[in-house]
Amino acid sequence: MKFKINRDHFANGLAQVLNVVGSKSTMPILSNVLIEAEKDQISLTTTNLDLGIRCKIKAEVKETGSVTLPVKRLASIVRELPNIDVTFDGSPNHQVKLSSGGSNFRIMGIGREDFPPLPEFGEEKAYTLQQDELNSMLKNVSYAQSTDETRYILNGVYFNFRDGKISLVATDGRRLAVVSKEMDVPAESAGAIILPAKTVSELSRLLDKGEKVKINFSDRRCAFQIATDKDTSGLIDNVYLYSKVVEGNYPNYLQVIPKETHQRIKLERELLLECVHRAALVCSEKANSVRIKLSSNLLEITAQSPDFGEAHESMAIGYSGPELQVAFNPAFIMDPLRALTKDEVFFEVKDDVSPGVFKTLDSFICVIMPVRLS
Repeated sequence: MKFKINRDHFANGLAQVLNVVGSKSTMPILSNVLIEAEKDQISLTTTNLDLGIRCKIKAEVKETGSVTLPVKRLASIVRELPNIDVTFDGSPNHQVKLSSGGSNFRIMGIGREDFPPLPEFGEEKAYTLQQDELNSMLKNVSYAQSTDETRYILNGVYFNFRDGKISLVATDGRRLAVVSKEMDVPAESAGAIILPAKTVSELSRLLDKGEKVKINFSDRRCAFQIATDKDTSGLIDNVYLYSKVVEGNYPNYLQVIPKETHQRIKLERELLLECVHRAALVCSEKANSVRIKLSSNLLEITAQSPDFGEAHESMAIGYSGPELQVAFNPAFIMDPLRALTKDEVFFEVKDDVSPGVFKTLDSFICVIMPVRLS
């Protein structure tokens, strides 16, 4: 195989597929990228068996062929090459010669025979979304995923396609984030998957390449075809991300959302975020909570720890209900406020032992369990 390629395009393509490869791979070939040269493009593929990714880049192909090379080493070399034009020359014994300006490298590869192919999808269950919409929905909920390995069902984001909408849900048992968007969901295409945390972070990273993203899924696996703008990146067509899904039944999250909360207050999102952030500066591991006190037209946020001292913040609000105090882990308040982009949020609360709820007008809900007041 032989081709000529733009160094920056090559480096960009390798950067797209690099993250999937683990540092401790049981099979040497899983540390490699599969490079296939055909017509006027090359395709780059990596996989760790649970997750796989493929992208295509423009190239001047003189001889078609394929080889696998250690992806991290190759990416480091390509980034450092002195000249924008790079020549890639592969021999039948899987050795590759890489030339650019006065630099020449010989790299040992492995044949493609042992490289696990990425499964291709038919039209099992398929949906198309705008990339920016899906990206924003993932941001709205992904911070609430559990990192507790023993509760593997919660180690990801739940995608639910039914009842004329797509809902994304994440929870770690102490907080729950849900965001929904209306869309056409034919009865035969209804279904749900739990997308593993690693796939969620990879998908979020890729979702700014163009306009559309197509999702295909079945009970055990899913794929995202992420359309790319053919501008300066050298990427062609779609980036293809394949993933296994977390198998099991996601808990019934609807029963966690309080049916009634007695008080509803409209708040400036950024102002509240700044106040909680400052108050949390005195929190410690042992005393990790901020107290929210509501009184007539006033919201006060206090925090204290024996190690550091105390903080007091206040903001004017429109509130005429009874005086009320409730405490939360400050990170659980700040995470949704950071993820949202709306100027206003609504805070709903019933009493000091019931969950607090943050909402926006467009179907976002975050439920947070309170910390007991001592």
